[in-house]
Amino acid sequence: MKTFVTGATGFIGASIVRELLKDGREVRALVRKGSDRSNLTGLDVEFWQGDLCDPASLKQGLDGCDVLYHAAADYRLWTREPADMYRVNVAGTAAILEAALEAGLSRVVYTSSVGTLGNAGDGTPGSETIPVSLSDMVGHYKKSKFLAEREAEKLAARGLPLVIVNPSTPVGPLDIKPTPTGKIIVDFLNRKMPAYLDTGLNMIAVEDCARGHVLAEKKGRIGEKYILGGDNLTMREIFTLLADITGLKAPAVRLPYVPVLLAAYINDGLSRITGKEPLIPLAGVQMAAKFMFFDSSRAVRELGLPRTPVKEALQRAVDWFRLNGYARQ
Repeated sequence: MKTFVTGATGFIGASIVRELLKDGREVRALVRKGSDRSNLTGLDVEFWQGDLCDPASLKQGLDGCDVLYHAAADYRLWTREPADMYRVNVAGTAAILEAALEAGLSRVVYTSSVGTLGNAGDGTPGSETIPVSLSDMVGHYKKSKFLAEREAEKLAARGLPLVIVNPSTPVGPLDIKPTPTGKIIVDFLNRKMPAYLDTGLNMIAVEDCARGHVLAEKKGRIGEKYILGGDNLTMREIFTLLADITGLKAPAVRLPYVPVLLAAYINDGLSRITGKEPLIPLAGVQMAAKFMFFDSSRAVRELGLPRTPVKEALQRAVDWFRLNGYARQ
């Protein structure tokens, strides 16, 4: 039986496809008309043209499949039309999971985000069980993913054999857009990162994140969620690792939060007028007010989540960005 993968052309999705192919699985990838398929070049994958906003194409695409990995999402820190993000992330998730329930699939893995989970923000790692609400979500991306996760839980309650995974911040090859974190790496490589905010992230090798998805299908408890994370690092520690890898200087100036937040508000206002993406995304600055540290011990204990050293993942990301022309050699 085939495995259906949404978001297969993206950063995490393309890595999931590779892990499935390693396991000898047949993969059918949902692709939108005109989408960039370069992340899947040369792979033995069946392409299915459709759209999360077209339920009929989803039902047809799932025909003959037994497992679904729903990794597609609109991941941006700024959008001029927030409704588009909610249409993809919330309504699209509900549509594909409803189709999976109707198709009687044996297992579904839904890619959520650690951004939907509770986190004190003071450096204490968040977990799958800390209470959280929509009002805790910063920005439309996190809000839309929070609401999408609620849709997934509703379908699980109706009998969908679903496991939720909450990736932290994956790094590594195939970050074609790139993601906001990938852009930080690219800006560092291009000497466009003179300073930093005092914040922190949990980072995981994208290959480990993808393997975590496959392990969730095989070993995850239906209806449960698992943080797919690695090491908790401050921004200063991340830049120190990048400096060690590249020989470039890490930014030495730590910016005060309030002036940067004010600049982000100004940038956001200008972007609403011009329609151009802000240089300083407001949601990104607001997120930086918290240390986004997380505890992935449940996934390690129950799934066997691998733990590649983050420095190795950053090295692979640097190599890939340089090889593909994103950054200076």
